[in-house]
Amino acid sequence: MGFPTEFNSVCKFKSDQELYELLEYGRGKMVKSGFRVYPTGQKVIAYTPDNRAIAIVKIVASIAEINFQGEEVTEVEMELVRRLTDEESRIQTALAHEMFFGEQS
Repeated sequence: MGFPTEFNSVCKFKSDQELYELLEYGRGKMVKSGFRVYPTGQKVIAYTPDNRAIAIVKIVASIAEINFQGEEVTEVEMELVRRLTDEESRIQTALAHEMFFGEQS
């Protein structure tokens, strides 16, 4: 392919508001800085701003653009598949810390 993707960090929410909208309404979006390629059509794990696994989401759109301030941004739209159970969240969170976020303290 040649393009880097964001398979594991695509749904690492930086904003509690973006996460709340996804969980409350079943659909949501997040904005990331820079042009990125996201796995549209695939299901991924969503993480809270404090790196806790919370849900499975499906990526439905990825739009890269230059906004009115001249910044490169990518908007990712997603729909909620389901929330994780407490056990699933604990296991996925531990795996993510080991693989992507650094060791848990």
